[in-house]
Amino acid sequence: MPVLKNARHEAFAQALAKGMTATDAYLEAGYKGDRTAASRLSTNVNIASRVDQIKNRVAEKAEWTAADRLSALKTIFDGHAEKDARVAISAIAEANKMQGSYAPAKRELSGPGGGAIPIDLTNVSADDLERLEALFGPLAGGPGDDDEGDTSGEGSESSGS
Repeated sequence: MPVLKNARHEAFAQALAKGMTATDAYLEAGYKGDRTAASRLSTNVNIASRVDQIKNRVAEKAEWTAADRLSALKTIFDGHAEKDARVAISAIAEANKMQGSYAPAKRELSGPGGGAIPIDLTNVSADDLERLEALFGPLAGGPGDDDEGDTSGEGSESSGS
């Protein structure tokens, strides 16, 4: 569908295609603010078709397929392989990333020997320790843990053994 003959209708359709509300697009097109008229105009078949055409045209321009990107990288590689090896290598690296040639980076946080991360609480105040215990105390013990029966958080052994 070609550009709409009515300049206000064209402006309205373009504003709608940009994502404006019908009321805002109506004002943008130079009409006086009227929600009902804006809504009615937005359902006009010619305007709706024009909005779809504008959106599709924008989507086609914005769509750059993986093949397009790989082709561009190959062009960069071909143009720089002799002159600048760093650029050529970068193009190859980007192409490899796009095609999933690299394994995802794995980061694991652990303490010495793969165990727990040691935390030094020797200089922590009593108030801070109480807050930490309130926050993390429920996470510290569970069924099967060494201090399963001790809910005081003091780590003392029970005397019933």
